[in-house]
This record gives sequence, structure tokens and C-alpha cells, in this order.
Amino acid sequence: MSTLLEKLSTLKIIPVIAIKNADDAVALGRALMDNGMPSAEITFRTPAAADAIRQLRAAFPDMIIGAGTVLTTTQVDHAIDAGVDFIVSPGFNPRIVQYCQARGVLMIPGVNNPSMVEQAMELGLRTLKFFPAEPSGGLPMLKAMSAVYPVRFMPTGGVSPSNVKDYLALGSVFACGGTWMVPADLIDRQEWEQIGALVREAMAAL
Repeated sequence: MSTLLEKLSTLKIIPVIAIKNADDAVALGRALMDNGMPSAEITFRTPAAADAIRQLRAAFPDMIIGAGTVLTTTQVDHAIDAGVDFIVSPGFNPRIVQYCQARGVLMIPGVNNPSMVEQAMELGLRTLKFFPAEPSGGLPMLKAMSAVYPVRFMPTGGVSPSNVKDYLALGSVFACGGTWMVPADLIDRQEWEQIGALVREAMAAL
């Protein structure tokens, strides 16, 4: 396993963040870092994503930063230029995967069925996102696929305080992605102390 994957495995929870104002990134990053969660997956669901990543990287050089919801090669370029450590997509697009491989960045594409896992393995991938986890069958589906395929998963989508420990208990799961500790409305209202409290709760629960 690469050093980066080892770090992600140690973190266990990766906060998945949709940030509308890039100027909020540093305060949000401090709320994460100061409360034991030195990682962030900034999704390209908003136009602020690349700038937010750039500001996070400048302020927190040691933070593990990913770009999520990456759908195009242009977004891959913007994410890499901004300083990401890894890239995540909701689905499996061979063209985007191969582009990331050519650019030398860790790519974790989304899969939710055996055929997609096999297509990903064909491209040499052994680290995949299980998305959307709960709507796709949750733990029973993941256990079934884990029994067959020598890959590791990052479940995301419906992961919550009530089930995150169950997912993490599965040997094939190296980390979980979640939004519950970084709600978009709290970010919009700049409620950093409340986000910090949610982060502490999430880490303490592990």
C-alpha cells in the first residue's frame, strides 16, 4: 500500500465538503485540523473548489487534501494545479481514470456493482469508492463484493455516526467518506466552533 493510502487508512474518516466561498476554506481547515481530522475532500460541486483547495494547501501543507466529484479532465488539471493529493469521482469513467494515471495522481473512482469493480481492476486499480453506499445495498452488498475481489473500498453516501463503525469494521474498508461533521449550512454560516465539535465527536466515536 502506498504511503498516501496508509495515511488515509489511519485517518479512517474523510470529510466530504461542498464549499461555496473559497475564502472560508482556511477557517474550515483550521476547524478540522485543530479537532483531529487533518484531511478534506473538496468536491467540484461548486465553482469555488479549486480555489478552496489552493488556499487549504497553502495554509496547511501537511493536510491530506482530495478533490471529489471530479468528472472531466479539465477538473483533474485544476485539482492537480491546486495541490491535491488524490482525486475521487462518483462513478467509473475509464477515460478520467487513465488521464489521472497519466498525470501521476491517485484516483479513487466510484463503483457499486461487480462489473464496475472488474472494469476498474482491468485498469490496475485496487482502491475504489463504494458509492452511493447505502442506496447501493450498504454493508451486505459491500461484504458480498469484498468476498470476491481483492480490492479496498472507501464507502461514501449515507455513511453516518450510526453505521460508520460497522463499515470500518469490514476488512476491505480502508476509510469512509462522510458529510455529517461538515454540513453545508454550517459552512455557509461560518459556524466553525460547531463544526469543530462535530469533528471531535466523530473522532471520539472511533
